[in-house]
Amino acid sequence: MPKPGVRLRLVDIAERAGVSLATASRALAGRDGVSEEVAARIRQISEEMGYVANPYARTLAGGASSTVGLVVHQVDDPYFSEIAGGVIRVADEQGLLVQICHSGRDPEHELRQIRHLINQRVRIIIVAGSGFVDTRHETAARDELSAYVRGGGRVAVIGRHSLGVDAVLPDNDAGGRDLTRHLLELGHRRIAIACGTPDLNTVVDRMAGVAAAMTEAGLAMADLPVVHTDFTRDGGVAATELILRDHPETTAIIALNDAMAMGALSTLRAHGVPVPERMSVVGFDDVSVAADLAPSLTTIRLPMTDMGKMALALALRAPTARPRRRSTGHTLIVRDSTGPAPA
Repeated sequence: MPKPGVRLRLVDIAERAGVSLATASRALAGRDGVSEEVAARIRQISEEMGYVANPYARTLAGGASSTVGLVVHQVDDPYFSEIAGGVIRVADEQGLLVQICHSGRDPEHELRQIRHLINQRVRIIIVAGSGFVDTRHETAARDELSAYVRGGGRVAVIGRHSLGVDAVLPDNDAGGRDLTRHLLELGHRRIAIACGTPDLNTVVDRMAGVAAAMTEAGLAMADLPVVHTDFTRDGGVAATELILRDHPETTAIIALNDAMAMGALSTLRAHGVPVPERMSVVGFDDVSVAADLAPSLTTIRLPMTDMGKMALALALRAPTARPRRRSTGHTLIVRDSTGPAPA
């Protein structure tokens, strides 16, 4: 076994499996000449040991890959679809292909996807979506990406603070503050928050903005019901059901992304709760369908397509000694889903 802190080599896998270096190499590359039983055992040992091939000596000799690996939390979420659209536009201009991977907001699965992309010899990796509060998860991803960069790969991230690479950072804190100010200016005080699970940094950052606006107004954040569910449309449905059941006096719901806001609007409609006459709803992101909802959604606009473009543009530029940071800015978009608090 290699010493702690030393990157695993192919020879370590071969020794553990009791095969030659050539056999281990053929098995992990999927080439002929190795029985399926032996290949499966070698792949299992490789995964258990956390081995990731570093193919860049071969890549430099044979020409760089033309593939960009994009890891997103959820492929059917419009937020990530629009980011992917931006990445694809720039990739097309550069003659690159984009391979999209889905992590499901599972840090272990995300790490496996990153390792898979490295094994696939992609030229660039972009990781989009919230980081995780548990620093162990962030450290594991950071270590893999750092080794990949040292081997010649390029990396940029969207919405991640601590991976030590070029980053595009959404304006989450300030956006949360502006959403809350908007509701307070409309006279709302009985506000509930529908948000994703507390292990996501995006949730923490947006909640910090809500708390700052409450403090500015001399109000206590502790007085606001906070419902943690999945950061999805279904999560918005579940959160709104709980708010209606446990906090019927609520006059406004802050959904910390537009997907949750869509679920909230659907649930309120099903219960016959008029929006905004009885309940105001705000979202966050301004996905493309937000303006077409009934009622149209008040939300924070993030330039999601541009975020994807910015991330790939950063990764295509020559590396710098210190990671580059790009802030997205934000805009409060007021539409029909918010109105004055009911008397």
